[in-house]
Amino acid sequence: MSEQTEPLHLFEGYGIEMEYMLVKEPDLNIFPAVDKLFSAVTDEKIEDIDDIDRGDIAWCNELVLHVVELKTNGPAASLNGLINRFQESIKDVNHILATHNARLMPTGAHPLMDPDRETKLWPYGYQEVYNIFNRIFNCRGHGWSNLQSTHLNLPFANDAEFAVLHTAIRLLLPIMPALAASTPIIDGKPTGMVDTRLQYYLTNQAKIPSITGHVVPEVVLSRMEYEERILGQIYRDIAPHDPNKILQFEWLNSRGAIARFDRNAIEIRTLDIQECPQADLGVIALIVATLRAITEERWDNFASQAEWSEQALSQIWRDVIKHGQETIIQNSNYLNAFGFHGSSTTARELWQHIYTQIFNEYEEYDLNIQHAAEVILEKGNLSERIIRQLAGDYRPQAIREVYRELTSCLANGRLFV
Repeated sequence: MSEQTEPLHLFEGYGIEMEYMLVKEPDLNIFPAVDKLFSAVTDEKIEDIDDIDRGDIAWCNELVLHVVELKTNGPAASLNGLINRFQESIKDVNHILATHNARLMPTGAHPLMDPDRETKLWPYGYQEVYNIFNRIFNCRGHGWSNLQSTHLNLPFANDAEFAVLHTAIRLLLPIMPALAASTPIIDGKPTGMVDTRLQYYLTNQAKIPSITGHVVPEVVLSRMEYEERILGQIYRDIAPHDPNKILQFEWLNSRGAIARFDRNAIEIRTLDIQECPQADLGVIALIVATLRAITEERWDNFASQAEWSEQALSQIWRDVIKHGQETIIQNSNYLNAFGFHGSSTTARELWQHIYTQIFNEYEEYDLNIQHAAEVILEKGNLSERIIRQLAGDYRPQAIREVYRELTSCLANGRLFV
């Protein structure tokens, strides 16, 4: 979400970023050529490129040469209409990649990539930052060079709105992966987790634990408190490894949702990329509707919401990244926070309860967004659908066949069902 002359208020805008991997056809091997993609659409020197303006959607590079990010070019006023805008950019990218016998592939991680052998860091412009990350954490690994996510940026205008929004996001983070998980296969094998990307996310900066914390952020109610309690600790801990302060900015924080005071937004980072923008928008719309209900104290008041510790919420989150929609949630206080009266239910049933209560109450979403949300709630998250499709056959040939179908879903804007 780009900087605004006047800060947007809660839910007045949406910044969405989607990351995709470049792969060769027909074997789906990693294709580290984002620089070639950019050179096809601009005369600028690659080292001078920040974002490539393509109208409503901008393109930009990431840590590695085989990942491209497509993002809203500034905050969008509504989620409606974004499916087509992202899909048009995907069509444009695939048209260029076709000249290299390549295309975009979705999901939060490549199921067959060998990151030790295949990783190529972005060698231009921002490389100083990437090189420092690599020196400290070794970025040749799953969760660094093999990950793709969808980021959702939501605005706040002042400290009061920040406190309300941050508290709501904390409460909802534990069950977001039940909707968005898309990483059940790593190194050609099922990992036993629906969201393996987030398991790596939890551990890949363990050398400096304050950077990630418990993934679910601490209770923080103002910018001053956030900078002192969270950012200040991170900067102190990274300083011996970063004496020139190259990394000491808000984006170094790797919690599942981070405050971006530079643009008056909170960025949610725990969503795996889906099979097509329609599916991503279905996930995002349900999350946004739920956050609106929480901020308006639909089921529980703000004081009660703010009592939850990051440790308690993180325990639920850890269960959900492993078991997905089949996670049995037995914390009745957590269920009550969403108006579910009972001592136990599954994450799927909790989301179905939320959906029937509030979806379309705050904004009338278009039918494609609504259909995507319903498919995910009825058929399972993308990880669960991938595992079901593989039906126990984890030969590389079988995995490629399923993921080749996923690239077609992305190219054609079609749900994987």
